[in-house]
Amino acid sequence: MNVPDRLDRARGLRTRWCGELSGDDLGQQVSVCGWVSRRREHSSHLAFLDVRDRTGIIQCVIDTSLDLKSEYVVQVTGTVSPRPEGTENHDLATGNVELTSCVVDVLNRADTPPFSIHKYAESDETVRLRYRYLDLRRDRMLGNLVLRSKINTAARAAMVNQGFVEVETPLLWTPTPEGAREFAVPSRLQKGAFYVLPQSPQIAKQLLMVAGVDRYFQIAKCLRDEDLRSDRQFEFTQLDLEASFVSATDIIEIVNEVIRKILTEVMDNPEFSISILSWRAAMDRFGSDKPDMRFGMELKDLSEVFSKTSFRAFEAPCVKAIVLQDGASLSRSRLDNLTIRSKELGAQGLVWIKVLPDENSNLTTVTGDRVVLESPIYKFLSDAEKSDLVQVLEVNSGDLILAVAGEYRITCECLGQLRLEVGRPGLEEHSLIFVWVVDFPMFDGRDDQGNLQAAHHPFTMPHTEDLDLLDSDPLAVRSQAYDLVLNGWELGSGSIRIHSADIQSKVFRTLGISPEQAEERFGFLLSAFKYGAPPHGGFAVGMDRLVALLAKEDNIREVIAFPKTQSGQDLMTGAPKELSTKNLAELGIGVSGKAN
Repeated sequence: MNVPDRLDRARGLRTRWCGELSGDDLGQQVSVCGWVSRRREHSSHLAFLDVRDRTGIIQCVIDTSLDLKSEYVVQVTGTVSPRPEGTENHDLATGNVELTSCVVDVLNRADTPPFSIHKYAESDETVRLRYRYLDLRRDRMLGNLVLRSKINTAARAAMVNQGFVEVETPLLWTPTPEGAREFAVPSRLQKGAFYVLPQSPQIAKQLLMVAGVDRYFQIAKCLRDEDLRSDRQFEFTQLDLEASFVSATDIIEIVNEVIRKILTEVMDNPEFSISILSWRAAMDRFGSDKPDMRFGMELKDLSEVFSKTSFRAFEAPCVKAIVLQDGASLSRSRLDNLTIRSKELGAQGLVWIKVLPDENSNLTTVTGDRVVLESPIYKFLSDAEKSDLVQVLEVNSGDLILAVAGEYRITCECLGQLRLEVGRPGLEEHSLIFVWVVDFPMFDGRDDQGNLQAAHHPFTMPHTEDLDLLDSDPLAVRSQAYDLVLNGWELGSGSIRIHSADIQSKVFRTLGISPEQAEERFGFLLSAFKYGAPPHGGFAVGMDRLVALLAKEDNIREVIAFPKTQSGQDLMTGAPKELSTKNLAELGIGVSGKAN
């Protein structure tokens, strides 16, 4: 059989990767394949050609007569030689060697790219996303994809080593109220009926526990039709897991082992910590259920200090403050902006107090420094309140106090956000501080109809000792739910599930879900639970967020191969697009308006 010449030469074009060549290969003849990164003229008859593949760059010495431009696809065959003394490039792993006596075969030509690829110059993101296949050639972007692959591989290995079985669950699913809007998929065969794309494999993995799989996992694609932002896309990926006959402590340790495995595989001597914090402690100390613990500036309770105050703004159920070290130099305009921000966050306002040195003052800090307080509310505070304030907050000269008063939740969350805005700048990004937040409230307030809302989902198991409170004080019930947080980003959440029909019915009643509604929405799951559902619990790690943090990226779009813009568009393909009249007719769908 005769094989076409081009196809024959296309077999085995590469004998080595560009980035793996070193002094150990001197004298060997090798063939590398890749893209022309740069061309530099050396003399009238010699030029340097940097050839790039995903492993790195190798310099090739070529004849100047060759017509080679940026991003041409080439095969270069040459001899690995030492670079002349003094010409080494210590920024490259291959900087001590080059290819000489080169034969170059142009495999494909290329137009001039719309932005620089051989060096990372900041380009407009819309241009980058329109030409994403070019953007991904750049070292930073390609490195993010390689890192993601390593993380997925390490996660899979950690799960398999702990006895988990990888099971794929459907992408065409039934509507389930999990808190976010679902993408609907029309059925061609059952016109007028719809599947939805799963927000998560939550119910499917619980059914797998009923089925006796015992330990399930998958790296699952999930979809939610919600507003996009830096840490959110329509399509996202999670390491999803569920296990039977486990406690919350078991699940936490299983996930900890996955985290340890990932970090040791993708980092050299990783430094990290993993701790556990109750939801109440997280709110008390950091004003957030996803605390960034890379810095202090913890919230301090001043309710006792101002329990008998005559200052009306502090006559509130909760008074808390944070201290910005050396923050007394903040300008009045900056303080006014922080006050405006506090109101945007739901507080009535913000009180700022500067701690300034004053040798003639009778007010002293815990270190003995004499100070005076400067604040618009200074004249409303008693001497005892000023003294207690300085002592409780342990301030020093030059510090700034920011205080908020009001209902507990609003006060904590407002100060928690202000803490991030004034405390995060200048942090060392390489710090990795994981924290498990546990014992969340079972319910998160009420909806417009007065019905309680599940803080996680209606299948979360309450703490056994709180079951009686479901009738008497449901907002005080704690759930067996747990979140994993890294540097202030929620990496994922999970819980021990309800497997008792009696407890599930009671929780449904508390949420205002009637037996008829429960049967309509969750009937197939409740039916499965009648056949011996084991105690079980699970978790889901947001892989996009984890990869972004380990890649030191601020936006998960940078670690997703083909992401959507904030408006939900795919600039490369033009999606979403209108369907033809014929397609719509096949699906039994009519469209009342045109897309903008």
